[in-house]
Amino acid sequence: MATLIEQHPLYDTLTVGQDVIFTVSNTSVVSSFPNVKFIAEVHISSGNPPNPSASTDIVGTFKTTPNNAGVGMFDFRPIIESFVNADNLARKDSSYKLVVNTEGTNVPIHLIDKFSGNLNAMRYLFIRFKIEYIDSGALVTTDITDSDLYNIFNGYLKYTDVLDLADTPFTQSTGNNFGYPIPQKFTLDEDAGEFLSNAPTTQYANLEDYGTISFLTILSRPAKIRLMYYDSTGSQIGYTENVTFHTATGGYGSLIADTNRRLFYFGCFPANLRNWSTVFNALVTAGTIQGGYYTVEPLNSASSNFGTKYTFNVNCSNLKGYEPIRLCWLNQWGTWDYYTFNMKSTKMISTKGSTYQQLEGSWNESAYRIDSFKGGKKAFRVNATEKISMNTDFVSESESEWFEELINSPEVYILKGFQDDLNSAFLNISALNQYVTPVRLTTSSYTKKTVANDKLMQYTFEVEKSKTLRTQAV
Repeated sequence: MATLIEQHPLYDTLTVGQDVIFTVSNTSVVSSFPNVKFIAEVHISSGNPPNPSASTDIVGTFKTTPNNAGVGMFDFRPIIESFVNADNLARKDSSYKLVVNTEGTNVPIHLIDKFSGNLNAMRYLFIRFKIEYIDSGALVTTDITDSDLYNIFNGYLKYTDVLDLADTPFTQSTGNNFGYPIPQKFTLDEDAGEFLSNAPTTQYANLEDYGTISFLTILSRPAKIRLMYYDSTGSQIGYTENVTFHTATGGYGSLIADTNRRLFYFGCFPANLRNWSTVFNALVTAGTIQGGYYTVEPLNSASSNFGTKYTFNVNCSNLKGYEPIRLCWLNQWGTWDYYTFNMKSTKMISTKGSTYQQLEGSWNESAYRIDSFKGGKKAFRVNATEKISMNTDFVSESESEWFEELINSPEVYILKGFQDDLNSAFLNISALNQYVTPVRLTTSSYTKKTVANDKLMQYTFEVEKSKTLRTQAV
């Protein structure tokens, strides 16, 4: 009897933060031979699907003995988690300020003009199962059984995310396979699939704010993204812009197997549009988009809605003169969310240094010389750390719930705004390191507020810059 896969993930697209359980059996071998072990040969690849006949993509071979029910159980979550990461840089063929990014680009993903594929967020998973046992004193390995091909990406599930339990996907059949319907929820199609974010569909942004939204292209892809602009009265202004999803905009022409082209980002915040859109820049110059808003909507080839529509309200300048601070953080689905803190913020710099006792005068010359600047306790080096406390404006309940992901996020950054001091002649040699600053969220507790309990809701968060400012050594 062959080795059988009795239990496997229900859907072929998985977050690496969920349990990835496989159960395999081989009744005839388990009941007839000693020293039985089930073997799992795990293949993970980027780019094209793994070749099970080659060892190129094997990341590990794992064994387990049959349990009391005679089956072998594997949970591959601890293994696959380390093979996906956050996308911090744009992929080649995307662009920044109309300059096409090449291999090894140094452009942060948040700054892209239009579309960019992923570099690290998605991989393929394939598992080849075998069984080994002792037969007449010899070790026998046999009965190869292959799993389906799975897409794994850098997300996790919350306890409130409801799992489906069935024998086959998208059916009402009973069974032991379980999973979260990621392809059904996040594939942009006529069933109004969602972007990879739990952010409110109505957001606020300053003209200088960069940011992206992301989506899967596993089953289908949008033909274009439509941008429509409105003034403060709700009247449409400027021209409708359609950003076609193809190679020239950082996308591609047809569905292909490359994992780097199965999850995409789209630069949709005001600064991204200022990178390239003459329509948006004309509205900025005229002052008509300030205080107004614009919509971002995926469309299919027939120009019909293809998923969730976002509305971005463009903030007017803050007359109180507060410096806006924009945070971006890794969200539940392994891509990026953003929020700009426009209210009062305070910065505190703390220093820590090494000291030594310096001798007065000169002791290594022909005569002792008194130097007034020498002597006493001196600083050998001073390292400075900056902490920033920032406040939100009054927020809605949907934003209040959304901030929970900021508290839980392992990656948080301060994102600088649009700058026009760079032009195409220098983009390929600039490090662009002035845009993204890593920080650590030092706010350790979060009280979820509601309108019923708290009426008007505001939050305060504190971050600490991760990099220490190293000053001169003496």
